[in-house]
Amino acid sequence: MPAITVMLKPASGLCNMRCRYCFYADEQKNRSVPSYGLMSEEVLRAVLTRVLEYADGECTIAFQGGEPTCAGLPFFRRVVELEQELNHKKVAIHNAIQTNGYVIDDEWAQFLADNHFLVGVSLDGPREIHDLNRLDAKGNGTYNRVMRAIATLKKHGAEFNILTVVTSATCRSIRKTYSFFQRNGLDYQQYIPCLDPLGEERGGHDYSLTCEAFGQYLKDLFDCWYEDARKGRLTYNRYFTNLLLILTRQQPEACGMLGQCGRQYVVEADGSVYPCDFYMLDEWKLGNFLTDTVEDVDRRRDALGFIQMSIDVNQTCQKCKWFPLCRGGCRRDREPMVDGKLQKNYFCEAYSQFFEYAYPRLAQVARAVEAGVFGSSC
Repeated sequence: MPAITVMLKPASGLCNMRCRYCFYADEQKNRSVPSYGLMSEEVLRAVLTRVLEYADGECTIAFQGGEPTCAGLPFFRRVVELEQELNHKKVAIHNAIQTNGYVIDDEWAQFLADNHFLVGVSLDGPREIHDLNRLDAKGNGTYNRVMRAIATLKKHGAEFNILTVVTSATCRSIRKTYSFFQRNGLDYQQYIPCLDPLGEERGGHDYSLTCEAFGQYLKDLFDCWYEDARKGRLTYNRYFTNLLLILTRQQPEACGMLGQCGRQYVVEADGSVYPCDFYMLDEWKLGNFLTDTVEDVDRRRDALGFIQMSIDVNQTCQKCKWFPLCRGGCRRDREPMVDGKLQKNYFCEAYSQFFEYAYPRLAQVARAVEAGVFGSSC
């Protein structure tokens, strides 16, 4: 059996913050059971048993939410104990957690460091950008708490990266945000476009992205990233790094850049399994690890045609010269379906303009990566 990556939501959609653009809060409103509460040890044991029986060589267990730390530190201590107990095949287990950082203190940070969790911290940029949308339950900004969490993770030597949700404000201020990250030594960055609520026409909120704004954001961010690369400092940007993988004839790892949806296993707190974090809706439920094996879940996925739908790319896209780099993009950005088919990516023009703008320099960096050389040569 192959390696496997499973995303667990140990606290379902529970969260100690109230981010204005939270796509999972929106998904909860669109299903029969909004929240499944906290994951029990019975469910946790069942999930780990299924995964570790299936995995060959290695597996990744990623915890997200909602806010996964709402499950409590004792839950995660039990995770590590059960992984050791149930790992009869001695596969390499990689743990990861995506957190808003709200409760990260010395005890949390030491645990995450000691147990080699890769920590993703949600930070949208400097205070004036972050606090626009990432609010606590009282409606106050959370910038100070997140920066304290980052300092605490650094102090304990925990490995972490930064996850930034791209909004209209991000687009206007991406150069400032990039400089802020660099000044604070936050060199491992991932940016994800915000989503408008399900069923709504795009652009109806002040945080919403337009295609034009997103395209300019990509150009501005690339300029910052390329200038650092030219000076011999190749900052990790997940999107640009995956483009380099494609250009150097390697397989990208980022979802949405493979040309089709991958075989994901996203597990709610009750054990229910879904094909994608963006599709945790009743109609896409694939089974439950309390009763179903990984193979059972895959058969249900195939029967629903989830992956096959994503492979059927718009004919205009297939003829585009940038398709080998774009590959159609994220399925969620190709909704809604019309006559049973996904459409062109909402950001199609943005990506096209970006590639026209950046490709010569991007290819230059790719050649430098292959040669193992940085500095003035790239």
